[in-house]
Amino acid sequence: MYDLMIIGSGPAGISAALTAKARNLNFIWFGSRALSTKIEKAEKIMNYPGLPAVTGSEMQSVFLKQIDDCGITITESQVNSIYDCGGYFAAGADNEIYEAKAVIMTVGMTTTREIEGEARLLGCGVSYCATCDGALYKNKDIAVICASPKFEDEVTFLAGLANHIYLFTPYKETTLQYDNITHFNGLPASVDGDKKVASVTFKGEAIPVSGAFFLKDSINPGVLLSGLDMAGGHIIVDRTQMTNIDGVYAAGDCTGRPYQYAKAVGEGNVAVHSVLEYLKEHKDN
Repeated sequence: MYDLMIIGSGPAGISAALTAKARNLNFIWFGSRALSTKIEKAEKIMNYPGLPAVTGSEMQSVFLKQIDDCGITITESQVNSIYDCGGYFAAGADNEIYEAKAVIMTVGMTTTREIEGEARLLGCGVSYCATCDGALYKNKDIAVICASPKFEDEVTFLAGLANHIYLFTPYKETTLQYDNITHFNGLPASVDGDKKVASVTFKGEAIPVSGAFFLKDSINPGVLLSGLDMAGGHIIVDRTQMTNIDGVYAAGDCTGRPYQYAKAVGEGNVAVHSVLEYLKEHKDN
């Protein structure tokens, strides 16, 4: 079991990982070598100490060099769920389960609109992981809401299992050419069902399905970890970056404004120091 899992590889996650490494914590860091879209696409950052008038790509290169020089590994798996197991936490990522004594969420801001019924039916036909849950829908009709072409490999995987896929995308063109895929340009208004998914509604029409897969970059933190206190789309934290769940901390844009790199880096550092205190207090548990 790890001491700590860090989820997210923006500035807050980078800061948390560097601090955790410096303090010799046994940790796992989930994210991407691209770090974050916000960093990658930034035109120019004027107020980051030590890096005046730096572009996003330049900052990305500096961060990656420091990460590599410190021997830190980024686990490039998307965390789809976190469970409070009473004294430790379990995270599901790409059909694997990872356990840690504490969690730091640096997941940024969720930009993808949540569809009605998505959160309510999570685990009852709604899934965020094709690899984890695809086999449950073998020879069944399913809906797939795919946020980006980069997730189309997962759609291909599901096409090999499902009877028929109703594919919904916010983009017009897709390279997927399968007899059992019907493509709609647009997103369904809702996922419907009482105790489990029964249909999706698109342009006023109910399409019967047994499940709905959402393939996207980020998941609402309140959906990722049940019971997490949120306000205005942000995770509520105190000055130590602690959430309402003992052992869970959050840092960066996901905790609220200002959405600044310097603020995120500071919060990531504070969160790790708070984790150190938490682990010290619970070392005999």
